[in-house]
Amino acid sequence: MSDSLPTPTDCDSGRKRSSALELGPRKKSCVQDPLTLLCNGIIFFGDLADGKSEEELTATERRELKVFRELLKQIPHFESRILESSEEEVIIMADLHQIQKGANGARSDDTKGIKGTVIDWITPKGQALSPPIARNSKTGRGFHHERTGALLCPAGLDWSNNDIKEKLRAGTIRVAGDQWPLVLYDGFRYDPEDPWNGLLRSGILAAKFVFTSPSSVDQEPKATRSGNARIHGMRAMTKASIAYIATQVRFSLTSAAVFSRTDLVTDSERFYNSIVDLLEDPEEKDEVDSLLTWWNRQLFSAYAEPERPSNTNTALAKIVRNAWP
Repeated sequence: MSDSLPTPTDCDSGRKRSSALELGPRKKSCVQDPLTLLCNGIIFFGDLADGKSEEELTATERRELKVFRELLKQIPHFESRILESSEEEVIIMADLHQIQKGANGARSDDTKGIKGTVIDWITPKGQALSPPIARNSKTGRGFHHERTGALLCPAGLDWSNNDIKEKLRAGTIRVAGDQWPLVLYDGFRYDPEDPWNGLLRSGILAAKFVFTSPSSVDQEPKATRSGNARIHGMRAMTKASIAYIATQVRFSLTSAAVFSRTDLVTDSERFYNSIVDLLEDPEEKDEVDSLLTWWNRQLFSAYAEPERPSNTNTALAKIVRNAWP
C-alpha cells in the first residue's frame, strides 16, 4: 500500500545542508512515508517558528503536522535530536521501512481476517446469502451482489431503485470516497434528517477482530488472554482507529482484490481522510465524544481499571488510628 521511500535528494534540491532545519521545499504530503513525514514536519516547525500560523496550513498539512507531533511524543528526546541533526542523520532516523513493513503486514492480516468475518456479520440470522459469497475470495462482492451492493450503496441513494442499482453496477455512477455507504450506520439505516444518527456505530465485529482477538468476535475475550490492543497498551479507541476499521469493512465488501490507497475505484485514501476530517472537526466535538464513549464501552469495558474503595475505613487504617493516642 505504501509507495517507495524517497531518495536523499527528494528532501532537498541536491545541495548539502548543515542542519535539518534548512531542509528544502515541502514535499507532497504522505504520512505513510517516514522520510517525507520527517522532512515536512521539520519544515512545518520552521515555518511556525518564523511566525506562520497553523490556520494557514491546508487540512492535509494540519493532519500531517499532528501525526508528526504524535511521533515526537512517542520517542523520548526525538524532537531535540531531530532538530539538531544534519540532513544525513535525519535520513538515517527516517529509515523506518522495516517498521512500515510490519504495519503493512498487520494491515494485510486484518484485511484477510475481516474478509471472511464480514460474511458472517452481514448474513441475516437464520438466513443464507443468495448467491453464496466465498469467505476467502473477493469474487462476487461489490455492487454485483445484492447484499454487499446494498451495504456499499451511498447513504442518500436508493438501492431499491433499479435505475440507480444498474448505474452503480455499470460504473456510470462513480462513488467517491467521501460518499459514505450504508454499512457505516447502525442497523444499516440512514436518517437524512439526522446524519449523525447511528453513524460509525457499525462494524463492531470487525473492530473486535482487530483490537481484541479473533475469538472475541463470537464471545467475550477471556480474562487470561490479552488482546492485540491490550498487548500494545491501547486502552481506548481513537479517531484514527475508527476510520481504519470503517475503511477495512468497506474494502471487505468490495470486489477489489488489492488494498491500495491510490486505487481510484475504491478511493480508500479519500474515504479514510474524510472520516478523520469529520472526527477532527471542532464543531462536531460533542458528537465525536459520544461516539468514542460508545466504542470504548463496546471494546474496552473488560479492561477498565476497577474502582477502588476508599482505604480510610479498612482494618489497617483503624489499627493505625487506634495506635496513636
